[in-house]
Amino acid sequence: MTTPATTLAWATGLLDQLGIPHMVVGSFASSAHGLPRTTQDIDVVIDPTPAQLTALLAAIDLDRFYVDADTARDALRRRGMFNIIDMANGWKLDLVIRKATAHAIEELERRVVGTVAGVPAPLATAEDVIIGKLMWARAGASDRQLADVAGILTTRGPQLDRPYLARWIGELGLDGEWQRAQALAT
Repeated sequence: MTTPATTLAWATGLLDQLGIPHMVVGSFASSAHGLPRTTQDIDVVIDPTPAQLTALLAAIDLDRFYVDADTARDALRRRGMFNIIDMANGWKLDLVIRKATAHAIEELERRVVGTVAGVPAPLATAEDVIIGKLMWARAGASDRQLADVAGILTTRGPQLDRPYLARWIGELGLDGEWQRAQALAT
């Protein structure tokens, strides 16, 4: 049986090999920067060219992984998301094509190398995880997103780049979610 670490190591290794810029985001990234929580999917932002996406799809072992190539190509066109499922353990990789927004571009440029599920991997900075979680909270995903932000604030609060947070929270209109998350951290 494989673990999320095995699935993540496979994915980041392949993305590195193909030269596809990527970073772990979502719950695995918030767990790396804050308080751990369980989830059954690994969110990874990728920024492939069409040729790199074709190479990625060709490199996937379809005896072990499920991927719908048409959905992946459509995701690249729409800047959406597609999944790769590790059939050995049910772990799902949500591969999110980097959005064409100013924040998404800067977020990928700021990525850092950290440890995710015991695997060295590029991941979004703590500040960008906070911003992403606030956006998900605004979209109505769940209050769990705000709890994740509170966990990062509790563990990393003094080290956070507050001017960077203030700039993007203001530009993205996330003030209400930010206030609610801060209240949870106190």
